[in-house]
Amino acid sequence: MEDHKIIDLYWARSQQAIVESDQKYGPYCRAIALGILAMREDAEECVNDTWLRAWNAMPPQRPSVLSAFFGKLTRNLSLDRWRRERAAKRGGGQVEVALQELEDCLPDCRVPDQELDARETADLISTFLRTQPELDRRLFVRRYFHLEALSSLGKRFGLTESQVKSRLYRTRQKLKLLLEHEGVAI
Repeated sequence: MEDHKIIDLYWARSQQAIVESDQKYGPYCRAIALGILAMREDAEECVNDTWLRAWNAMPPQRPSVLSAFFGKLTRNLSLDRWRRERAAKRGGGQVEVALQELEDCLPDCRVPDQELDARETADLISTFLRTQPELDRRLFVRRYFHLEALSSLGKRFGLTESQVKSRLYRTRQKLKLLLEHEGVAI
């Protein structure tokens, strides 16, 4: 079913909207949640929560890119769950490593007088990624948005884990330089 028809179902408050969403975007959302949580049951709960959040958001929202809308909801719900579980267990894992890798090239949001508006920073990052070679852009998004493991990225793109690490490191360094040049406090 086409995205605009799925959105129309949400606006009409039809239960079929959830069925169609799960059929079209369920595997995509499950992959995001599973990449963050690593447990199928937790991932499935987050995907179900995604449909609930979408149900509550539409109306009044009318997303322009439904896959991105669902992906962001799933990612945020999964990260929230991961943080809750991490606070309870204090264990390390794939999500923590990926987020730590980004720490050195993103602004410190705890320093209000040196912080750009979050939207402006996001726009800078998006613009930066559009200028990068396709492979580097795809690696960056899969690693830092989908939180995919380095070994998985290597297999997906036919690279060694070392090559993936190097490409991501160089991309992060370029991003850091750009943000510093734009006056974003790192």
